[in-house]
Amino acid sequence: MAQVRWTPQAADDLDAIAEFIGRDSPHFAALFVADILQTVDRLTDFPESGRMVPEIGERNIREIILGSYRIIYRLHREAVEVLTVHHGARLLDPERLR
Repeated sequence: MAQVRWTPQAADDLDAIAEFIGRDSPHFAALFVADILQTVDRLTDFPESGRMVPEIGERNIREIILGSYRIIYRLHREAVEVLTVHHGARLLDPERLR
């Protein structure tokens, strides 16, 4: 069972997305955050369930697609590190994954 850690970048991304959605609907913002957290929690049991990020091409950098968002994470020996929550329509800057 892997431990899940959130980078400050990923936590800030999730907060910003929730704030944006919450401007129109606090209810849907809360549902979105709950969906993201539930999806990430599954990584404790299935850390390799995501696909490799095509732009990066490294086996330890993976992603899970949830709606329009990409949850990008790094596999470590005993942990999963969530790197960013990124809108799929935007180009991914590899520097956000450092």
